[in-house]
Amino acid sequence: MVPEFTQQLLNDAPLYQGTLILFISLLLSKIAPLPRAVQPLVAFNYLAKEMANKVNHSNRSHSQQVIAGALSAILLVVPFWAIITFLLQLAAFPWFFEFLVLYICLNDENFNIVAEEVNRALNHKDKTRARKMLTPWLTRDTQELSDVGLSKATIEKLVTTPVYGTVASVLFFILGGAPLVLAARMLKQLELCWLPINPKFRYFSRPVYVLNTLVFALPTWLWNLSLAIQGGPKSLARLFKPVSLNGRIYHELQTCSIAASVLNIELGGPMKFNGVRVNTAKLSHGPLPEKGSIREAIKLARVSHAIWVGFVILIPMIWAGLRYLQVS
Repeated sequence: MVPEFTQQLLNDAPLYQGTLILFISLLLSKIAPLPRAVQPLVAFNYLAKEMANKVNHSNRSHSQQVIAGALSAILLVVPFWAIITFLLQLAAFPWFFEFLVLYICLNDENFNIVAEEVNRALNHKDKTRARKMLTPWLTRDTQELSDVGLSKATIEKLVTTPVYGTVASVLFFILGGAPLVLAARMLKQLELCWLPINPKFRYFSRPVYVLNTLVFALPTWLWNLSLAIQGGPKSLARLFKPVSLNGRIYHELQTCSIAASVLNIELGGPMKFNGVRVNTAKLSHGPLPEKGSIREAIKLARVSHAIWVGFVILIPMIWAGLRYLQVS
């Protein structure tokens, strides 16, 4: 029986290798992230901003802005994605490059470190430092944010980042490997750069926004579920109550609504982009965030992250157990 079971394990080696790659990537993204200044996706973000500055003209018709946004996304994503995917196929040690791609795509997961520093700065009444730390992570204006605004922005970023980080990486790596993870992450980076809430990108970002709505529908729902189960029936009910913005469903607001319900606080509300005020729904599930709210949000995100890491570990263990039962 032992030789047969060993042979079965060898036959399933790609599954265990993939699980190990995924687990190490998730672990290192938390404990040893790349500095933001040297992250490749930050450079990609810079290219996206420069592209938008060149081709996004608000004085043109809505259809022209939509077409410009679609062509810009294709031009930015397809060449880089194709080159990296081609190199993955040629690599002598593809497992190493798969790990590298996953590790890069997961680097926004270290925002919890930034959230802790923002919380520490707010506890010391140092709003200037808190704003400075948040600015590289957000495309909205941060220079006028109050203590409450800084807390809200930090919590919202903290609870939405794992949708395109941990959850999307796990699901898409299982479904299509590192190339699919990379493609999804690049599309999400464009959406974060050309935020659809920002009036400047209302039409320009629409093709990317619509595509990401479909691509990230399942990761968003599953992450929302991992948040909601920590808040009980009341929070679970929020899974089936979409939050709309100007008649459109914006999934990050849905995630923030569930997080606000679990934490019993208020999130959402007005934002500013280049001095232009944009009203979004106030997600009122309690009082305004106060001292300790960011810390509670960090705990909430960590528990949900642990659920997904446990899921990654559990799959090969269950599979190995089934293989053992098969040969016994």
